[in-house]
Amino acid sequence: MATPSELTDFLKGVEKRAFKRCAYHVRDEEAALDIVQDSMMKLVEHYSHKSIDDLPLLFQRILSNGMNDWFRRRQTQRNHFTNLDDYQDPEGDASYETLAQLLGADDPQAHESSENQAQRAQTMRQIEQELEMLPPRQREAFLLRYWEEMDVAETAAVMGCSQGSVKTHCFRAVAALAKALKIRGISL
Repeated sequence: MATPSELTDFLKGVEKRAFKRCAYHVRDEEAALDIVQDSMMKLVEHYSHKSIDDLPLLFQRILSNGMNDWFRRRQTQRNHFTNLDDYQDPEGDASYETLAQLLGADDPQAHESSENQAQRAQTMRQIEQELEMLPPRQREAFLLRYWEEMDVAETAAVMGCSQGSVKTHCFRAVAALAKALKIRGISL
C-alpha cells in the first residue's frame, strides 16, 4: 500500500508529463488540465490501496481512458451543438508551451546564448506541431514509448492493444516524424 507521501511524490512527478501528453492528444490545454486532474483524483480515490509500483501503469490507463471519454463527450456535443470556437483560426491564441520552457533552471541549457535558446525553442515548436499532426493512436504510442519511457508491454497495457500494434504505431510515428522534420530541414 502506498503511503500518502509516496502517493503525493508520485503525482508531483507525473503531473507535467501527463499534462503535455494529454495536451498533445486532445489539443486543448484547459481540457488537458481537467483530464489530468480528474485522473489524479480517480487514482487517489480508487487505487490508493495499491502498491507504489502499480501506480504508474494504473495512472497511465486512467489518463488514457479520461482522454477517450473526453473525445466521446466532445463528439456527442458536436452532434447536438455548434461550437463557435470551431470557426476560429487554428493558428490563433491556442499555443502550447514548448518543451524547452519546462526545463528547470538547473539545466545546463539554461546558460546557453539567447540565440541558441531561441533556435532550440523554434525547433521544439516545429517538433510539437509535427507531433500534433500524427494520427491519435500513433501519437499516443509514440508519447508513451518515448516521452513516458514505457516499454512495449506497458504501452500495450495502457493503450489496450497488442504489443505488435504498439510497435507498428511507433514505427509509423517515427517514420512520419522523421520525414516531416527532414522536409523542414531539422536533423536531430
